[in-house]
Amino acid sequence: MTLASGTGEFGHLLAGHRVAAGLTQEDLAATAGVSLRALGDMERGRTRGPQRRTVRALAAALGLDGAQSAALEGAAQSGRPRGVRQVPPQGQAVGPVVPPAAPAGAGPEPAAPPAPEPAAPPAPDAAAEPAPPGTPPGALALPRDLADFTAREQALAELAALTADEHPAHPRVVLISGQPGLGKTAFALHAAHALAPAFPDGQLSLDLGGMAATPLAAREALGQVLRALGVADGAVPAGTEERAGLFRALVRDRRLVLVLDNAADEAQVRPLLPGSGPAVTIVTSRHALPGLEAVHRLRLDVLSPAEASALLARIAGPERVEAAPDAAAELARLCGYLPLALRIAGQRLVARPQQPVAQLARQLAAEENRLDLLETGDLAVRPAFELSYRRLPEQSRLVLRRCALTAGADFTASVLARYAGLSAARTELVLEQLVDAGLVQPAAPERYRLHDLVRLYAGERLTVDETAEAVAEARTRAGSWLLREAAAHGLRFDPDHTAAEGAAAAGADSVPLTEAARWLEEEHPEWLAALYRAQREGRHREVIDTAEAMHWFSDRLVSWDLWGEVFQLSVDAARASGDRQAEAVHVNYLAWTYVTCLHRYRRGIELAGEGLALARGLGDHEQQGWALTYLGTGLRHLQRYQEAGESYQRAAEAFAEVDNRAAMIGRLVTLRGAATCLRHLGRADEAQDSRRRALARALELVERWSSPLMHLMAAVTAHELGQDRAALKRWPAAEKAYRQALVHYEAIGRPDSMTKTLTELGTALIEQGRADEAREILTEALTDLSADGRRGRSPVQGLSD
Repeated sequence: MTLASGTGEFGHLLAGHRVAAGLTQEDLAATAGVSLRALGDMERGRTRGPQRRTVRALAAALGLDGAQSAALEGAAQSGRPRGVRQVPPQGQAVGPVVPPAAPAGAGPEPAAPPAPEPAAPPAPDAAAEPAPPGTPPGALALPRDLADFTAREQALAELAALTADEHPAHPRVVLISGQPGLGKTAFALHAAHALAPAFPDGQLSLDLGGMAATPLAAREALGQVLRALGVADGAVPAGTEERAGLFRALVRDRRLVLVLDNAADEAQVRPLLPGSGPAVTIVTSRHALPGLEAVHRLRLDVLSPAEASALLARIAGPERVEAAPDAAAELARLCGYLPLALRIAGQRLVARPQQPVAQLARQLAAEENRLDLLETGDLAVRPAFELSYRRLPEQSRLVLRRCALTAGADFTASVLARYAGLSAARTELVLEQLVDAGLVQPAAPERYRLHDLVRLYAGERLTVDETAEAVAEARTRAGSWLLREAAAHGLRFDPDHTAAEGAAAAGADSVPLTEAARWLEEEHPEWLAALYRAQREGRHREVIDTAEAMHWFSDRLVSWDLWGEVFQLSVDAARASGDRQAEAVHVNYLAWTYVTCLHRYRRGIELAGEGLALARGLGDHEQQGWALTYLGTGLRHLQRYQEAGESYQRAAEAFAEVDNRAAMIGRLVTLRGAATCLRHLGRADEAQDSRRRALARALELVERWSSPLMHLMAAVTAHELGQDRAALKRWPAAEKAYRQALVHYEAIGRPDSMTKTLTELGTALIEQGRADEAREILTEALTDLSADGRRGRSPVQGLSD
């Protein structure tokens, strides 16, 4: 076959050899290691002079002899414009480009400020020079893609959509940021390989050394990129801006992908960004680089549990993961679903084919060994964190270390400030800097969190970099503040509370009740840990006072299992300090917890008996009343209604000996309990009388002290009265009681209780033949139920059908 004359000589010759060899384009592309699109462009004449290395790979794949290979290389040489060469596929380097001559006298830096971009691209007839020494044909070529790359489908789809436009109005720059170990580089390279067919002018990758002691300077980075683009060594301009201008001119019309990996900061990256054209730049950095303008930000997170198990299966083999799915899931959890840690764990399993997955999971479960085990070959988690840590200012290091002292899954700057010994404002500023550095992650608004492995690393640095005395001082300072703050917020729910010294000091006395409740709920891991620490350190009075302050708040949130921990600690503290009065009070609190929160009625009855004995020994009628009340409640739940009723009667007699608000509330509680027992004993009229008296007393308490607790008492009592009347088919009277309950529930914002009451009110209306009103009521209840985020078919839904 002879060469065709005119344009596309190389393409015609290549296509002829391929057809003669009986190969499809897909066959040849796969054998030669070039992209299908690049091969098609060569045969169609769009790429007339590919690089010599590519030509030789094609000749070898076609099985050409020496003369045929030389002819093919000659055709490619003829198709190359002198001085400017196409950037080949797959990131292969090209021959040199000689730009217009630099101004006379140009040294390492220009004597005068250079223009930011040359007026025209390098002259096409400039004389080509040999490739510069030290720049191999594959300079800046993409490293290999990971064969077991897993997940990230959403991020890849987002990137594909961003790069789909062949004629974008602006250059596409994608910034991938996140904490160490997320696989940012692996993602960027996988994406670049995936984009290769759509970007046939080349794919280049450059490590900017952002974590090195001295990151790659922008000027040097530009020099490497220009040489990879074919600019001869002697023709690379001296100044950074000159190099940047030449780079932008060269890539203006080229469809190429440039991966800038491991960026240090914005100043390093900006000169390496195209000014216009179809090129795509993918930047990776541990830092958020917030000052980088006009970029599309992709912030990677850890994998989902399912994705993490899938990655382990791809690395270690699906049969090992499928044989022990629970162990694999636990292994993934212990790795924090961090891709780097998962890869190391998978490689450890590969290197130890006889090791059960469960054994490695058991080894990683020991926190003191976890970072040591997450190391294999040249892969390790600890050094990844170490690089970021060493680059931090000292105050940022301190804040990161003190994060390890927090007890919750996330924390606020206000809490961490007490551990760090800084102001809340300063701590928040440093935390934001740590977020930008990828070491701390934002959680809910104004809350932060650490990845589990970063927390372990921070704990290691705390032990190594700080004295035991400094750490103990930080814990004590924060713990005392947390207990004062918890007590101050808890006292907001005490109906007898007035501004106290502790509350004023904590600044919580004027906090709205909803805010006080939110703080206690959100910060409970912190103050509960501080309570345990105070107990271990013998600070018994702090434990007792904090638990005492929580007493009324516990009535608001009876679903919390932690009240068993809180009041057990206070009982232990009272006993350790020899305070018999406090012991009686807090044993009763613990009895309430068991019968009301934990539903362990027999244990609650035992504790109520202990509280009653203590109160009798002290001659304390109020505590006798509460002990007998909780005894009655426990017996009632065990359906021992006669005994329960008697206990409630004795409790009422004890409360009658005391003239304070707590005793008045106690008498109300005993009336309610007694009414329930009477109803179950078949004494309906007596039950109704007891419940009416209880409601009258509740409304009196609301009138005297309009507090949330009093409204709650009134609401619950009215609700119970409605249920009693409904059981007797007294529907108009039941409706009246339900509506009363709704008024008080609404006053204190109890949507869950309102939904239940609306449902029962709807039933009462249906029974009275008022279907339209019932439908309206039940629709409201169904709306509230949906807003509450509940799932499944409810009784309300059934009634509204």
